[in-house]
Amino acid sequence: QVQLVESGGGLVQAGGSLRLSCAASGSTFRLNAIGWYRQVPGKLRELVAAISSGGSTNYADSVKGRFTISRDNAKNTVYLQMNSLKSEDTAVYYCNAEFKTSTQAISIYWGQGTQVTVST
Repeated sequence: QVQLVESGGGLVQAGGSLRLSCAASGSTFRLNAIGWYRQVPGKLRELVAAISSGGSTNYADSVKGRFTISRDNAKNTVYLQMNSLKSEDTAVYYCNAEFKTSTQAISIYWGQGTQVTVST
């Protein structure tokens, strides 16, 4: 059974930094893209950043220049370094992972979410 274990959320003052981690385990298939989404009450879940198996990255405009996504393929782990945090970054952050089977089918999994709160 696939598990995505997230860590690193918490409370930080505006201008501060946090680092989120998400470790994927339990799949016999290859980890494809992996990334982070976030959601605040009353709004849709939105992409924050994602990284492909080849290392290509994609960021939301609102976090470009402040957040950096990286991955350790040996550990099936993705990291999100968040700098210069703003109050509008406050949200529940969810890890999202795609696994690709031998027949190229995609299976998508979500983590349980980790709260990030930025105080002013």
